[in-house]
Amino acid sequence: MTLGGIAGLIAAIAFLIFVIAIAWPLLKIGRILEELRGSVRELTDSTLPILKELEGTVTATNDELGKLAVVTEDVAEVSGKASEVAHNVSRVTKLVSQTVAVPFIKIAALSRATKRAIAKGKK
Repeated sequence: MTLGGIAGLIAAIAFLIFVIAIAWPLLKIGRILEELRGSVRELTDSTLPILKELEGTVTATNDELGKLAVVTEDVAEVSGKASEVAHNVSRVTKLVSQTVAVPFIKIAALSRATKRAIAKGKK
């Protein structure tokens, strides 16, 4: 074997060691990527049913919020009507007070004055 042959053999062995040194981490990275792919697949498989259930929950919540909006509108309408009724009752009370109470007070005053006059006439 010549000196060039020995140098070639040493270069070939060095290259083989270099390839093995590079291949080992690449194989480990490949296994890690395969495990990562499996984890992502498992996560996707378990997340999809949760998302479907969440979609149903959101739909049901939106329906209930729509019903609540209708009830709130009805309450606002009833409140407005109650306010109108209270205003009308106040007006009727004022009207009754003016038409009935004032004459009753005048009759009571006249009655008292008549009683005093009769009482003075008897003395």
